[in-house]
Amino acid sequence: MRTIAFILAAALASPLVAQPTTNLLLAVQAGQVGERYDGYMGFAVAPSPEVRRQVQAINLRRRNLYIELAGRRNVTAEVVGIATGCQLLRGLTPGEAYQLADGVWRRWTQGQPAPVPQQCG
Repeated sequence: MRTIAFILAAALASPLVAQPTTNLLLAVQAGQVGERYDGYMGFAVAPSPEVRRQVQAINLRRRNLYIELAGRRNVTAEVVGIATGCQLLRGLTPGEAYQLADGVWRRWTQGQPAPVPQQCG
């Protein structure tokens, strides 16, 4: 599982993955858009159409990458996504929004433990 997460972290940092626009970066910093436990981005509040399109493009690229890696590792794309979610949630910076499996959006603040779901180990 850690190998999958490491490969995904490197792949997600690749220039082939959509580079966020200024509007998306501002939405992330404002806690309007954040990372979900399943390895996809989501909306803590209703986004602008531009931000929605950008997040959908990122999620589509992630999904395709998860499917590709799942085939190589003989696991499901869901397993790959959750492994990636574990890594992404560990990398949050203060003020960023995140969603765990309970569906509740939260904002990470300095001094809190990293918001890592139980399945991350």
